[in-house]
Amino acid sequence: MYEYYLIKDLLQSSQFGHTTLQQLAKLRDREILCDVVLVSGWKRINAHRVVLSACSTYFLSMFTSQMSECYMREINIENIDPLTLEALIEFCYSGLISIDDSNVQDILPAACLLQLHEVQTACCEYLKKQLDPSNCLGIRAFADTHACKELLSSADEFALKNFSSVIGRDEFLFLTVDSLSSIIRSDRLNAASEEIVFSAVIQWVRHDIPKRKLHLPMLLSHVRLPLCTPKFLVSVVSEEVLVKSDPLSRDLVDEAKNYLLLPVERPNMQGPRTKPRKPLQIAEMLYAVGGWCSGDAIASVERMDPIKGGTTWKCVAPMGKRRCGVGVAVLENLLYAVGGHDGQSYLNSIERYDPMTNQWCSEVAPTATCRTSVGVAAFNGSLYAVGGQDGESCLDVVEKYDPRKTNGRKWLVWGLVG
Repeated sequence: MYEYYLIKDLLQSSQFGHTTLQQLAKLRDREILCDVVLVSGWKRINAHRVVLSACSTYFLSMFTSQMSECYMREINIENIDPLTLEALIEFCYSGLISIDDSNVQDILPAACLLQLHEVQTACCEYLKKQLDPSNCLGIRAFADTHACKELLSSADEFALKNFSSVIGRDEFLFLTVDSLSSIIRSDRLNAASEEIVFSAVIQWVRHDIPKRKLHLPMLLSHVRLPLCTPKFLVSVVSEEVLVKSDPLSRDLVDEAKNYLLLPVERPNMQGPRTKPRKPLQIAEMLYAVGGWCSGDAIASVERMDPIKGGTTWKCVAPMGKRRCGVGVAVLENLLYAVGGHDGQSYLNSIERYDPMTNQWCSEVAPTATCRTSVGVAAFNGSLYAVGGQDGESCLDVVEKYDPRKTNGRKWLVWGLVG
């Protein structure tokens, strides 16, 4: 009985840690009990050793070892921008930091240096969301430089999946030979044909022929020339000046020609260059959502995998509401069911399906207008609900939903069409 009452009377404040940090921040602002000054360029930042040590293993090691900094009142922090350092020290006292396009490339390496792992993770997650064919190679190089393995993996995967879009960008032309080699030798490279890979290699070499032509044989050894069409091999590859002028490159072309001309001998000619690639595939599925059955709206949802399942449809978790005339679209790998009719009334509610958990979520904010037969599309990170009808008339209202800016809670009337 005594033990029970002791536990029951135990005070546990959920705000204690936050309040304590707030008080420490106020002490720092008033320069009370501060025992170290961090100096970066023109910036002098007062702080408490114990706070910095609690947040950063870098500072913990600095202040608890026999390093000279243990006893120094002022410590110079090299290679970190003054405003970036100030933002990171503010994070140690508040747990808050603003990350955007203008500062992420300064904050991430600084967070890596100071071993502020939460900030490092937040920067990597931010950059993952910014991945695009125009920047994925730059982010890939940035992640590699700062040993951000998860971000590097995501950028690498994005580049492999979107290779055909990436090769037309400036970043591609400035790849190092090692980075280019790593990409084109991958079995997971998503290229419609080896012709595209060959053309990309030639494009890269031509950007700086004097320095790059010596790498051509090695790069061509990663292009699966035997899988090119005979016409392309003869009329394009064999006639390429850079190839014709290099004996090792010509040998690779001859190997490919022999493979194509001697089909009987192909079993004895198998190797890395005759192996078809197995590109990374986005799990593309077809969904049949709601509709009518036996004269009534239904909530059932079926899915078909065109790659694995052929024409076999399988039921997945049903929606929370019956919906016919429902508008559907996919945003960030989540399936949205917008509006529709439940057999009795027109709906403005929204449900969101996560294929990873096979669950529907109904916590998405409703549209401003109840409607069925609504067109829904995803564009540039937002959903758009277009037109439809509300039971009385056809609608020309277009609404926009941006989960990044509204925390997923609001549909905005975006404008009128027609």
